[in-house]
Amino acid sequence: MDERILKWLYDIHEAIAEIESYFIENPKDFKHYQSNTLLKRAVERDLEIIGEAVNRILKKDPEFPIEYAKRIVGLRNQIIHSYDSISDENIWAIISKHIPNLKEEVLGLIEKSE
Repeated sequence: MDERILKWLYDIHEAIAEIESYFIENPKDFKHYQSNTLLKRAVERDLEIIGEAVNRILKKDPEFPIEYAKRIVGLRNQIIHSYDSISDENIWAIISKHIPNLKEEVLGLIEKSE
């Protein structure tokens, strides 16, 4: 695997670990998330990083096997360019349902490269 792609996979993994860390001492609860602007901005920033890393991977290898890669990049673009249309419910669904799957997928790709 290309070293740059591997680096970007590690960036994705680190951003996911940061998102998970926000809920170690705080409840993983939608109402708490929705009422905490600092938490929301931190999660959104990590989602931007994930989206940018996936975007770079796809530029290097358009056929790279990350499920929902284009949707991940699309979310990054929405957060950056259409910040006023971000839905707390949508972001919550992503961090609750999709981030755990992406984490497993990225870990598998990293392990396969080593």
